[in-house]
Amino acid sequence: MSDRLTPEQRSWNMSRIRGKNTKPELLVRRLLHARGYRYRLHGKAGSVRLPGTPDLVFAGRRKVIFVNGCFWHFHDCRAGQHAPKANAVFWEAKRARTRERDGQQRRQLEALGWEVLTVWECELKDGSALEAQLVGFLGAQENRSGT
Repeated sequence: MSDRLTPEQRSWNMSRIRGKNTKPELLVRRLLHARGYRYRLHGKAGSVRLPGTPDLVFAGRRKVIFVNGCFWHFHDCRAGQHAPKANAVFWEAKRARTRERDGQQRRQLEALGWEVLTVWECELKDGSALEAQLVGFLGAQENRSGT
């Protein structure tokens, strides 16, 4: 029996891959929430929709965070450089378009005065380094307890 999936099976599998509320995104959200940061989700800054639908929006700071999967967004780590053998030309083109679109959206956000941070899935393995990166990007959280 072949290990290859039929086009229908592949389509069904691909339809199950989420773009929002992914495990990496939830990990970053939990870490930031525990540190006292508050944010809006998925590109909303008040009533305005931001280009690229950032995963976390810190409207008061004019900062956004994207949490990207290394494979899907063609990161230069080992996982991002994995090239599928089946339908290789299609996947290469699809991932290249995603990388180009990410760059365009970043430039649009920066032109609107937003600072942008991309957190890669491979960076989630080192929790202390991730926390330092996030806090460094967002700045110190104000103490709201009045003490």
